Amino acid sequence: MELNDAAATLSALAQPSRLEVFRLLVKYGEQGICAGDISKQLNIPKPTLSFHLKELSQADLITSERSGRSIIYQLNVHGMQELMTFLTEDCCQGNPELCSPSTNCC
Repeated sequence: MELNDAAATLSALAQPSRLEVFRLLVKYGEQGICAGDISKQLNIPKPTLSFHLKELSQADLITSERSGRSIIYQLNVHGMQELMTFLTEDCCQGNPELCSPSTNCC
């Protein structure tokens, strides 16, 4: 991941509602959740949610898939992993495997 791509991805997350949506989708993983349920759970109006989902999708953090009349949104694990790799690639003097929540690193 390039610096500008990482900055754009972080920018997409730098908004409270989008961060809430992202964290909710992390919980649902590959199963995903439909937009209506996201709207209900987070109390975000559907037009506003649509805007936030578009931003997260453009940042390559989420994907969507039509299922009947619904659109199911899912975490893009690969996109999230790319961001995490970019953020931690120089951690602990080039040993990112040492940078985990359970490790007292750096």
